[in-house]
Amino acid sequence: MRYQLDLTLRSAEGVLARVIGATERRGFRPLALDGQAEPGEDRWQLRVTVEGDRSDASLQQQLAKMYDCLSVSVQPCP
Repeated sequence: MRYQLDLTLRSAEGVLARVIGATERRGFRPLALDGQAEPGEDRWQLRVTVEGDRSDASLQQQLAKMYDCLSVSVQPCP
């Protein structure tokens, strides 16, 4: 199943690698990545499309625990 992750991240060194690593360790394969910095703020808006057979709840919980992750939402792709 495919899911879309919408994340707000602190702009910190290595944060993208940590997000992708946590995603892969939870059994999901990243398919697409899109993001941008928020003007005037030290934050990134990141959208990641992933594919996997596991529940999206475990991925959402793991990403929400990350220090640099300010918010995360996971939705099934149509």
